Amino acid sequence: MRLTSKPVLCNYYVTYRCNAKCSFCDIWEKPSPYITLEDVKQNLTDLKRLGVQVIDFTGGEPLLHRQIDEMLQMAHDMGFVTTLTTNGLLYPKMAQRLKGKIDMLHFSLDSSDKTEHDTGRGVACYDFVMQSIEVAKQLGEHPDILFTVFKKNLHQLEEVYHKIILPNKLLLIINPAFDYNDIEAGEQLTADELKYLSDFGKRKRVYMNEGFIQLRLDGGNHVNDPVCKAASTTLVISPENELVLPCYHLGAKSFRIEGNLYELYKSQEVEQLKRQEGRLPECEGCTINCYMQPSFAVEMNKYFWKALPSTLKYNYLKGTWKRLLPFNV
Repeated sequence: MRLTSKPVLCNYYVTYRCNAKCSFCDIWEKPSPYITLEDVKQNLTDLKRLGVQVIDFTGGEPLLHRQIDEMLQMAHDMGFVTTLTTNGLLYPKMAQRLKGKIDMLHFSLDSSDKTEHDTGRGVACYDFVMQSIEVAKQLGEHPDILFTVFKKNLHQLEEVYHKIILPNKLLLIINPAFDYNDIEAGEQLTADELKYLSDFGKRKRVYMNEGFIQLRLDGGNHVNDPVCKAASTTLVISPENELVLPCYHLGAKSFRIEGNLYELYKSQEVEQLKRQEGRLPECEGCTINCYMQPSFAVEMNKYFWKALPSTLKYNYLKGTWKRLLPFNV
């Protein structure tokens, strides 16, 4: 049963440029412009009309955009829930400008070992994450640690939890790695390892979406009965000011927005592509978290019920649950 036909999330790529070279990401390899403040203002107005509740300003590294604080303020003033994930390299010097404008601030950290983390990120950023935590706390912010899990760093969860999360009273977001295009997450986690993640998610100050676990146990999205609702739950806007469908990672088609996002999203051509969500050949076996999470929220199926407790827990701890009911993403 579909709970809403409205999109709930916008993944707004402010640039594809990045100051890191993560081994599990290819975004930083792309040439890219930066989005303009004028386009953001118009698009946010249309996103509000469409019913979107959450704006995820992403990249690349979103803090590379010199006007990111103005965009966050604009979205915040319009009543959107704002999210942003950063590798921490630029946060300490920009923190004061960002204060109070990000509802869900995530620092990426994949190991408690400096060398291991920096090797995976392709740049020395571990110390900047540690500094970012301290600066954020001094400003009264409440950041989360986003831990991307591979088989090779699974053992690091315990140390990150005890050495970083608990002493600093942070929230740990467990983000199972996923394959897309030519990017591979490495050897797949076993059922026992997935159960370990599920059990870990029951600890205090930890968010582990149980829907992600179930989807992997089920072999991912299946085109004959798709769980993915990427195109109808999530709008993806590129740095070129294009609407990308069905999603960024498997984006089959892009449309120039040109100040008409609302009309474009309602157009017949886009509606036809939305009906193909989760059904394209490349969608078979997909487990891309950023599109599955909103997909779980809009259709009452087993993934909805699996995801609901952990998602309510996270939004309650972040203080955003009232603003996101009934569709917690």
